[in-house]
Amino acid sequence: MKPTRRMFQALLGLTALGVPASIWPVLQAPWQVLGGALLLAAGADALLARRRPALRAERSMAGVLPVGAWHDVRLTLRNEGKTALQLDVFDDYPPAWELEGMPHATRLAPGAFSTLTYRVRPQERGDGAFGTPWLRVAGPLGLWQATHRIGPQQTTKVFPDVARLLGQALRATDRQAPTAGSLVKRQRGEGTDFRQLREYRRGDSLRSIDWKATARHRKPISREYQLERDQQVVFLLDTGRRMLARDGDTSHFDHALYAVLTLAFVAGKQGDAVGLMSFGVDNRWLAPAKGRIGLDRMLAGVYDLQPGEAAPDYMRAANDLLNRLNRRAFVVLVTNVRDEDDVALRHAVDLLSSRHLVMCASLRERALDEASTAPVQGFDDALRLAASEHYLQQRQEAIRRLGLRSGHLVDVAPEQLAGALLNRYLDIKESGAL
Repeated sequence: MKPTRRMFQALLGLTALGVPASIWPVLQAPWQVLGGALLLAAGADALLARRRPALRAERSMAGVLPVGAWHDVRLTLRNEGKTALQLDVFDDYPPAWELEGMPHATRLAPGAFSTLTYRVRPQERGDGAFGTPWLRVAGPLGLWQATHRIGPQQTTKVFPDVARLLGQALRATDRQAPTAGSLVKRQRGEGTDFRQLREYRRGDSLRSIDWKATARHRKPISREYQLERDQQVVFLLDTGRRMLARDGDTSHFDHALYAVLTLAFVAGKQGDAVGLMSFGVDNRWLAPAKGRIGLDRMLAGVYDLQPGEAAPDYMRAANDLLNRLNRRAFVVLVTNVRDEDDVALRHAVDLLSSRHLVMCASLRERALDEASTAPVQGFDDALRLAASEHYLQQRQEAIRRLGLRSGHLVDVAPEQLAGALLNRYLDIKESGAL
């Protein structure tokens, strides 16, 4: 219960009338009667305000929201009673989200309804829980407000921003100009799957000329190839404690997840099946699937995936993946390589490489690169530079001990991971290594 402004005004007026009543005794009896009437009115209003009002609340919002964007939420209130209601409304939204447009005050006539619109912005992926709305309802006399909870509880799913993923994929696969750190790649004509015969064009390789067709048609004829299709791309994603690191507002894990989903989108467009297995804190398995089904299944399977404090077990993850994959696949291991992991990670990579083509992607902390290039202006800066250089050397040595060829290893800053993975994937596709 909460007294309203009208209650304070009534008390202030009663107090003001008490001054002349204290001077002229003839006014004391009316003043006391007035005080008693106010007390009775306040008590009756409090009892009536505590009664559950004849209200119905409905919330309207999308069932799936992209993270980081503003979204409208509509709350419709219907007065099903016979008296007008003065309301203060505050919806129970997820506490970690940003909010605009609440609380909201409104007055509902009997039988009327009102739709209130406010905006929220999710700050992280996962499930967002909306509780029952809070309604502060004034009594009939407007002296007290009582708080009631009326309406539905809802849960909405917060997915990665698919529009951002598509933008990254389109930029990275643009064949006209290199953008976003991606290189221009040949899409057609230099793959290993035969597509068709066509007339020779200036710039075609002499190796592409079909001499029998040339003799038959009496003009140069080239063989046209395309990238191989119907292959498997499986991501092995670390959810251990090292993926909790942050460069700015985004964690290394979120950078890795966006890179994985971007490559999954491109691989699906190339006709490959995409799948994922996470290891570390949260162990999930999403079997490879082709086309839109594969990408949708991956989005639904990882939208709430989060890293934790556990250490990754590379050998267990490698064995689990080998038991699940029956045919050769392109395995992309995404983690953060440290020198203490070199033995376990090397054994896991060797085990996977016995049956699959493996690429290891490691996220390098941007702070290390910044420390190694910062100007030295004092003793503390010199110590920081020496420590960062020593750490980077240990890291490079650990990566070297993995034994992977340079084309099958990516060690970049988190924001560069998506472009680097796409370029390596397209290189491998065009080389026919799969």
